[in-house]
Amino acid sequence: MYLRSMAAAAAILVAFPVAAEEVVLRGVSAFGLQTNFSRDFVAFTEWVNENGKGEIQIDLLGGPEAVPTFELGNAVQTGVVDIANNTSAFYGNLVPAGDALHLAQNTIQDQRANGCYEAIDRIHQEQMNVKFLARTGDYTPYHLYLTKPIDTPDLTGLTLRTTPVYRAMFEKLGATLVQTAPGEVYTALERGSIDGYGWPSQGILDLGWHEKTAYRVDPGFYQVDVNFLVNLDTWGTLTDAQKAVLEQGAAWIEARNQLNIERNVSEFKAQADAGIETITFEGDDAAKWIDTAQTEGWAKVTEIDAALSAELRSCMSK
Repeated sequence: MYLRSMAAAAAILVAFPVAAEEVVLRGVSAFGLQTNFSRDFVAFTEWVNENGKGEIQIDLLGGPEAVPTFELGNAVQTGVVDIANNTSAFYGNLVPAGDALHLAQNTIQDQRANGCYEAIDRIHQEQMNVKFLARTGDYTPYHLYLTKPIDTPDLTGLTLRTTPVYRAMFEKLGATLVQTAPGEVYTALERGSIDGYGWPSQGILDLGWHEKTAYRVDPGFYQVDVNFLVNLDTWGTLTDAQKAVLEQGAAWIEARNQLNIERNVSEFKAQADAGIETITFEGDDAAKWIDTAQTEGWAKVTEIDAALSAELRSCMSK
């Protein structure tokens, strides 16, 4: 099945003829191009195509319709795709300790300054055959969204849709967990088979989930990582000038992470306008919520690779 999928993808991903001196990279996003978490990749692509004329261009072939979401990691690893917009939650089979990325309490700029970026790039190169080019999503926390109210961080009695990102946290707090594809969440909410789900501060209106959601729990926890990954073999064929365009574009898009602060404000207003109420934990409850998220998250990474967990935690924590 996978080989057939890859063959179909390869048939789609045919680069158009270009001048010999200009390289065209085949790009795909794990998210629909019109949705929130492709926005920065689309902007980055436009920046590269404007500033890289004569050197390098990106042919943005689409989202999951070009390569299915959970096959994109393999596609960029093998070179079927040259550059991908993806999150570590979708390629955990290739970089298991990638779960650490959403536990970061600092920015990608901090990580570039303190040497953490080099470690992240190293494990991606060694384990996935990709260059870790850029990270977007800073200042975008995750939240728990519910159909019924709660008063404390005790999630006993709730059935929640989960992903590997917050599985350990929700499980520790007593929830019953189910894992479903994003496309099934709306129906699960409608039928009452789940009481809520974890999701970032942005994007639920894109998916229509706000129609079946009554509450958002604050404070947020963790931090979104949506990453630009370049096939390492492709990266090795690029000239210094071509690499420079991509790296300059990476710095430009990472600087725009600050915009997520304003985007969150707009998103929360839109959620409130849609009828979603905010449940805010304070004092000891807030501390337990955040501490459980960090403690359980790092415990999971430590189980995978204790030495790497210690290395990353030292440069990702405040």
